[in-house]
Amino acid sequence: MTDPAARAFQVDLHGVVDLLARHLYSGPRVYLRELLQNGVDAITARRAEDPGCPATVRLRPLPDGSLLVTDSGVGLTRAEAEELLATVGRSSKRDLDLGVGREEFLGQFGIGLLSAFMVADRIELVSRSARDPHAPAVRWRGHADGSYDLVELPDADLPAGSTVRLRPRRDLEHWLAGETVAALAAEFGSLLPVDVAVEVPLGSAPAAAPEPGDPAAGLPADGAPRPGHAWRRISAPEAPWARAYPDEAARAQALARYCEQTLGFTPLAHIDLEVPLAGVSGVAFVLPAAVPPGGGGSHRVYLKRMLLGARVDGLLPEWAFFVRCVLDASGLRPTASREALYTDEVLLATQEALAGAVRSWTLRTLESSTALARQFVSTHHLAVRSLALTDDTMLDLAARILPYETTDGTLTLAEVAQEHGQVVFAPTLEEYKRIAPVARAQGLAVVNAGYVYDADLLARLAARGPGRGLGEVRPLGAGDIAQVLAPVTPERELAALDAVRAGGDVLRPLDTELVLRTFEPAELPAVLLHDRDGDHQRDLQAAMAEADDVWSDVLAGFAAPAAARRLVLNDASPLVRDLLDAPPGEVFAAGLRSLYVSALLLSGEPLRARESELMTGSMSVLLRAGLRGDAAGPRGGAGEGVPGALPGPDDEAAGGPAGEERA
Repeated sequence: MTDPAARAFQVDLHGVVDLLARHLYSGPRVYLRELLQNGVDAITARRAEDPGCPATVRLRPLPDGSLLVTDSGVGLTRAEAEELLATVGRSSKRDLDLGVGREEFLGQFGIGLLSAFMVADRIELVSRSARDPHAPAVRWRGHADGSYDLVELPDADLPAGSTVRLRPRRDLEHWLAGETVAALAAEFGSLLPVDVAVEVPLGSAPAAAPEPGDPAAGLPADGAPRPGHAWRRISAPEAPWARAYPDEAARAQALARYCEQTLGFTPLAHIDLEVPLAGVSGVAFVLPAAVPPGGGGSHRVYLKRMLLGARVDGLLPEWAFFVRCVLDASGLRPTASREALYTDEVLLATQEALAGAVRSWTLRTLESSTALARQFVSTHHLAVRSLALTDDTMLDLAARILPYETTDGTLTLAEVAQEHGQVVFAPTLEEYKRIAPVARAQGLAVVNAGYVYDADLLARLAARGPGRGLGEVRPLGAGDIAQVLAPVTPERELAALDAVRAGGDVLRPLDTELVLRTFEPAELPAVLLHDRDGDHQRDLQAAMAEADDVWSDVLAGFAAPAAARRLVLNDASPLVRDLLDAPPGEVFAAGLRSLYVSALLLSGEPLRARESELMTGSMSVLLRAGLRGDAAGPRGGAGEGVPGALPGPDDEAAGGPAGEERA
């Protein structure tokens, strides 16, 4: 029983238009997409009853700033116009007649026509039904204030179909201008399966040059244009990837030209994509230049040949950032704005199938050892590394083909393993830079895994254990460098024993041992050796010292003995020899602490408060000692008159007395 107090909602059309413009659609430009969509759906409905009917959509910008959009579709009777256009958002019997929800239709009537109020203050629709030849034509006029009128035109001799006329709103005239209309029609409707054309002045540039063999090339648009104007064909009967070409080379050239015109770059290659169950077909174009990980992934997507969006995200996984796709889909669902895809099981299955196609092409290409494979690795090695993190097949392939920076030069992991029987890697760029000069001079092969993805990729190889032609894969440890550094002679070790012991006492509060070795390059006075496990334990102990009792007890469960760091002095360095020859004292300790801080910086670690204080204090001691030495004699050598002072840069060149006194 109907409640007599019930009232119908009143719709404020101004509010609805604002809602459309600001929240549902991305902007006013979509009005033309909605008009094209209505025209294509009307033609589709008419073709269901008359397959031989004309299939045309004509867009005609007028001198007064208005726009006419005419289609040869099924048209409307007065009753259908009343039902569809008088109530916003209402579904009707004609919705079912037009097959809303069926795959061959793009959308629904009503709300699409209403979107034209974003650019127009009045919409006029003149239509004649193709189903009922005896029904008179009708004219519906809607106004931005929410009012409308609907009348029959019994004397009008019009063909079946509909014509929409828009009168622009103030300050929005540019949206209905000829150049804008042609550009929007080409963007949204270039792949539509009906004949779409825009009336343009003679001599204006074509929207796009037709491809050789394009079925659309040279086809006239029907209907007489105004004097001084011509029809510019916008659409093509077939998508570029679905056309027939003389051979594969011609097809590749045509697709490359299409990519240049549509996406703005010349591709390295193309990948055919097809998911029949979702009605998806298209092409993925391989970018000609490297892009950063996550720096792309947006694709051009058409829904039933109408552009859904030029930058649709999420179709491919993150590792496939080296391609841009152009796809057409008939089985995927759009969101309410028709500018993105609705996430459902069909879309998820489509994403998986598309990722599989790109992965298969990548594997085939990389295994082919062709010029394309080499160019692809050179350009998109980051994408290969990214895929190898989750794909075992690609992981094995990456070990054979990907170049790495090593202390032996640029090599693949397989080449490193073949030469040295194992793969040792530095997990960070700082650690590699710290150790590379020493490792290179000693013939130790170390792989730089400090760049994006590399440390995780090598850690994944290490977790699989020896085998697969790589031997053992492991991170660089402090012992690796210590083992290749040459020990000093027994005589030299005995001569420097007291100095090394005294230096050990200086460094013990820093949890660092002092070791004397000889290695190249001689210009490197000291190297600080430490491993990640030891650093982790030291950080853990520092956190335990600062935490309260409860949290300290929790952290204690993870604590373990930490091996002390080792400061390895290079006995081949003249600076180190001079330091060890100096007697223990304040200047000796300051010089040793300076070498420690320098080695710490070389290892890539930041200076904490303690190390900063060490550096400042050491520099202060050395500076005072140097100044006292300057005051002791005319030569001003840093070592003169200061017991145990480090030599000045001119001491050795001066020769004679200074060297004899130190001896």
